Amino acid sequence: MNRIEEAVETFKSGFNCSQSVISTYAPELGLSRELALLISSGFGGGLGRTGEVCGAVTGAIMTLGLKYGFNTFSNEAKEKTYSIVREFIARYKEKNNSILCRELLGADINTPEGKERAHIICPKLVRDSAEILEEMLKGM
Repeated sequence: MNRIEEAVETFKSGFNCSQSVISTYAPELGLSRELALLISSGFGGGLGRTGEVCGAVTGAIMTLGLKYGFNTFSNEAKEKTYSIVREFIARYKEKNNSILCRELLGADINTPEGKERAHIICPKLVRDSAEILEEMLKGM
């Protein structure tokens, strides 16, 4: 199974979108799957089911931080990281027209209808995120 399929299967097994994305990539970037799942557990449903930024996006941004982030401050490193994040967001928006969970689902995720729509729509969003990550992790 490739990483894109692994991320989708992780979502289908019950984890949220953010967990599904970052936990797939974290081990090869120096973070255990278990710790990645813990760190990202509150990001699902657009940040704790508030419908804000999609978990597939936040999981990808954390993954990009593991690969291209900085832990010693420099303006150059900060700007490079932010540029990479903006590129991801632009690519994701190109595929999905938004990065906001409530807009992507077209429903409130706290309602039964919203939860049902998430089970239908989120696998595609996780897939889109992982596909973009695959390109970005290889291309930089």
